[in-house]
Amino acid sequence: MSQHKQLSDLLFPQIDKDAAYYENLYPQRNLPEGAKVTRFAPSPTGYLHTGALYAAMIPERLAHQSKGVFFLRIEDTDKKRELEGGVMEIISALKSFDVIFDEGMTGENSEKGIYGPYKQSERKEIYQAFAKILVEKDLAYPCFCSEEELNEIRAKQEERKENPGYYGQYAKHRNASFEEVKAELEKGKGFVLRLKSPGKPENRITIDDLIKGIVEMPENDQDIVLLKSDGIPTYHFAHAIDDHLMRTTHVIRGDEWLSSAPIHVQLFEILGWEKPRFAHVSPVLKMDGTSKRKLSKRKDPEAAVSYYHEVGYPTESVREYLLNLINSNYEEWRMANPTAPNTEFTVDLAKMGTSGALFDLVKLTDISKDRVALMSADQVYDMTLAWAEQYDAELAEQMKTNEAYARAILGIERGVEKPRKDIAKWSDVRGYMSYFYDNWFEELTKEGYEFPENLPNDDVLAVLEAYKNTYNKADDKDTWFERAKAAAEGLGFARDAKTYKKDKESFKGHIGDFMSVIRVAISGRKNTPDLYELLDIMGEERLQARFEKAIKSI
Repeated sequence: MSQHKQLSDLLFPQIDKDAAYYENLYPQRNLPEGAKVTRFAPSPTGYLHTGALYAAMIPERLAHQSKGVFFLRIEDTDKKRELEGGVMEIISALKSFDVIFDEGMTGENSEKGIYGPYKQSERKEIYQAFAKILVEKDLAYPCFCSEEELNEIRAKQEERKENPGYYGQYAKHRNASFEEVKAELEKGKGFVLRLKSPGKPENRITIDDLIKGIVEMPENDQDIVLLKSDGIPTYHFAHAIDDHLMRTTHVIRGDEWLSSAPIHVQLFEILGWEKPRFAHVSPVLKMDGTSKRKLSKRKDPEAAVSYYHEVGYPTESVREYLLNLINSNYEEWRMANPTAPNTEFTVDLAKMGTSGALFDLVKLTDISKDRVALMSADQVYDMTLAWAEQYDAELAEQMKTNEAYARAILGIERGVEKPRKDIAKWSDVRGYMSYFYDNWFEELTKEGYEFPENLPNDDVLAVLEAYKNTYNKADDKDTWFERAKAAAEGLGFARDAKTYKKDKESFKGHIGDFMSVIRVAISGRKNTPDLYELLDIMGEERLQARFEKAIKSI
């Protein structure tokens, strides 16, 4: 028996499964040609960041648009940073934005799929099996260096102005014999397992990144840690094994990992596995004055995906906006396909920017107005109510008290060629509906009314008195408008703005001024949706009460 075989058995006596066992346990996937297998692999260390949602949507779209598989793997090997309930937080947040997994974690301790466990902390035996194989092949070794010894190595390298790290002449235990290792173990010394890197600093590798293109980098020559002293793998080692055994074809991840790509390429090569294709995504940025910075958990409320639920942005709107950031041609596609589901858009990595997407709440709001404007009144009612029951109990109660009334309000100017765009998020609905409800209307008008400045109070009173006796709920829109123009003309107003402009001295104002008095009296606002629809929905009893209230206020 070779010394390397003896050493691997000494270090991992409990491991009795070889590579072939795992290759059979996790077979190649039977998928159509061109199908991609992608993953999202977060750590459960806090709330889901907007940048993470953005990064998750890309592999989800690539997998599903190619008839492939998208899975959720939880990388929880750093238990010190893990947040209680963190797995469920990730799952719930992604699900709420329609990022759907085919396999992976479904709860804190539940999963679906045959390539699991999908939680790294439950895969320790798998990692150690491949660690044992590397030791047997003289591609890994135990390192017994203390923290003090590592600091001494680092100090020497700094003094000599050499690259920092554990490599070459500084790799103290790299060539230790079996007897030397055994002696250290018998002393009860702990160890980490290191890669015996075959790399040389003068060599370079090229990576064909699917977003950044051809990237040339120095080859890895560091004897990186594969297993920590507790037998838990580092990210580098765990992800290579997981992505191979889960048959990942495309690794889509943040570009902070680009500098580690030489290590990952080397691990795949040493293990004798086909490398996945890599795509490194630039971060989501925000303008801060004249400069750009990453979205900050500390500075930016919109950095947490929970923010969009709290203020009431529809899921569809957030997805629309993020797809705009992912591919700049999305906006052009949406214009050509205004009512198509956004899942019909094909995400293209080659069309992603390499400098970081710029997040803009104003743009998100504009996009959301467009999407909400296309929704039916019933959709807006149902989604607003669901939001309000969690975040605005008073609004929810108003909406439920007279459901038909609320639905009618939300239906004003919907389903027409150019619908209004008053609502971007569900928290806007309270303000949009407020004047329709008498208790809120009282609050809105407690300081009085802002009637047209060009009309004296006597003329405002005359308009109100005339109109409260003119309005007839049975009128269709054309009859209603003709009746209003006749009443306006009888009070000295021009029937249209064009006539007024020709001879301003002959008129008190025009029909627009007349209608503005009515609008302010019944809504407390100068700008509202279609006045005919407002009057029709409010009903004669409410209108008469509001006319009387306005008259008394003057």
